[in-house]
Amino acid sequence: MSSTATAAHPEAPLNRRMITLSIMLATLIQTLDSTIANVALPHMQGTLSASQDEITWVLTSYIVAAAIATPLTGWLSDRLGVKRLLGIAIAGFTVASALCGLSETLTQIVASRLLQGIFGASLVPLSQSILLDINPRERQGQAMAVWGMGVMVGPILGPTLGGWLTDSYNWRWVFFINVPIGAFAMFGVMTYLPRRDPTRSMRFDAFGFVTLSLAIGAFQAMLDRGEQLDWFGSLEIRVEALIAALSFAYFLVHTATAGPRSFFRYELLKDRNFTTGACFIFVIGAVMYATRALLPPMLQNLMGYPVATTGLVTAPSGAGTMVAMLLAGRLLRWIDARALLAAGFAISAFALWQMMQYTIVLSPADIVWPGIVQGFGLGLVFVPLSALTFSTLAPALRADGTATYSLMRNIGSSIGISLIQTLLTRNTQVAHADLAAHVSVFNPAAQSMLAGGGGARELAVLNQVVNQQAAMIAYLDDFKVMLVATLLVAPLILLIRPTRHAAQDASTAHAAMD
Repeated sequence: MSSTATAAHPEAPLNRRMITLSIMLATLIQTLDSTIANVALPHMQGTLSASQDEITWVLTSYIVAAAIATPLTGWLSDRLGVKRLLGIAIAGFTVASALCGLSETLTQIVASRLLQGIFGASLVPLSQSILLDINPRERQGQAMAVWGMGVMVGPILGPTLGGWLTDSYNWRWVFFINVPIGAFAMFGVMTYLPRRDPTRSMRFDAFGFVTLSLAIGAFQAMLDRGEQLDWFGSLEIRVEALIAALSFAYFLVHTATAGPRSFFRYELLKDRNFTTGACFIFVIGAVMYATRALLPPMLQNLMGYPVATTGLVTAPSGAGTMVAMLLAGRLLRWIDARALLAAGFAISAFALWQMMQYTIVLSPADIVWPGIVQGFGLGLVFVPLSALTFSTLAPALRADGTATYSLMRNIGSSIGISLIQTLLTRNTQVAHADLAAHVSVFNPAAQSMLAGGGGARELAVLNQVVNQQAAMIAYLDDFKVMLVATLLVAPLILLIRPTRHAAQDASTAHAAMD
């Protein structure tokens, strides 16, 4: 994607603040909707007369649609222009949000969520690409800090905001809240974002898009449904895995042989910083979303925290993220981005180590502080990572690059959540069997309950205690897995090229934008 800055005229300078505010509002509602509906599912289930299995399609339909549509962003932006595509995406997402709130049946809301995912897929990559384009190189760190806050804080605050809206009003306001925000974002984009004509009219690679869409869609469906259907013990999961594997194989062969006509811009893989950054964001997506998926059920099911309290003690991690991003955006002017990246991974690993020390009895402070530390570490990683990933990428590849970057984060989050949920279930069973093996009349801790055979009530209480301890062990094992993944990916920092450029050169190159 060519620089949006070229479309600006000296007599009409860019209003960076209004453009940034507008596109970040659009980004915020898109990222919020990835988690804001989670807490409202039980309320939707009753209203829409849906079963527990059916209501999950409200979540999976959005994720799958967004994953399939995300790779189209680069091609559509070059065909329609960035401003037109962004306007269509915001308008479509806002209308689809209103349709979700007005839905009376499960079919209606699933169809509306599909539309939300399709239109919203391009919002995050386009917002990142625009912020990179309208800011000179020395300001791109701060721009990525602002962008990162919308991308990372949205999913963290989603359950808290969704719970408050559902309790105070009803579940429909989880979707209606997007309408005024989307309208304001639409006005700002259409008023302040300069228009840029499409840059190329390359033929659409239908085969590449179809094979990639089938691979992503089948893979997402397999991850979302695997835990419910006992993974490969289910015919559905085996079919989805086969479709995903075959489709991706066809896509790889097609991309390797189609050359410039390929749907995927293989030039992206030639940029070492971009390739390494994509690997990093995959792991970050897995760790961040997996942690957010683990804590609420642990607090509610094991420790009896109310839903509102759970939201309050997990939300402060978003504050840590915001502070770190604002700080990182300024520090990038004086400190090597790779040093900030290493510090962020070290802090995140320390937070996961703290979580490994959790016990069955925790105070709110025990949850809040590790969450803030982890949020700070992830925020310190996200900003320099975004800056480094795109620092050496040609402007013409930014739209495709940001779409691929967002796709890797989404796939990483899906794999992370599915992996930790699977490990949680299996490790709970293993830990339960190990603990139950020590429950006998020869164990002093159990003698009082088992003496004389033990009554049904005593045995039930003992089994509940064993279940709680087994689940706690499984949660700690999951935190350990995420800690190991964080430490293993950290050495990839050595593959990233340093990107210290002369601020004077960058300022001169972008003087027309000031």
